[in-house]
Amino acid sequence: MKKLVIFLLVLSCAALVACGKGTEINGHSTKTAYRSVKGLKKYMPAETQLEFEVSFWMLRDANKDDDTFLNLVDGKKPQDIIEMGKALYQERKAAGFKEYEQYASWEQMITKFGKERLDQDKIRKGREESDAPNGKKRPEASILYDPHSPQH
Repeated sequence: MKKLVIFLLVLSCAALVACGKGTEINGHSTKTAYRSVKGLKKYMPAETQLEFEVSFWMLRDANKDDDTFLNLVDGKKPQDIIEMGKALYQERKAAGFKEYEQYASWEQMITKFGKERLDQDKIRKGREESDAPNGKKRPEASILYDPHSPQH
């Protein structure tokens, strides 16, 4: 009986510790980091999802080495990633990055990406409806924003 009580106590503590990390990125590997981002997005307000994704991928682009990148994002909350993304944007804009010359501010860049995302969704939905056999819709794909994907 005493062993059962100890076991339940340890199990409860482990569950509490595991639940506390649910709002942070798990940076143990690139696979777990990407999975964390995908999971975190589900519970974020729609207004901040794109900002979070763009920030995450900007940080990834700036840190090509896996270990450096994973150390940077491990244990970070979405708001931390967004703040880091904004700081990186300002840093790159001040350094004269060509891609950022077209944007007056971070907010303008996010707004443009949001419009592009909506346009891509409309095109994809139209394609799915016209390509689907017998009028059945295909399941929607779950993708993360990739700033390097070709723009149509």
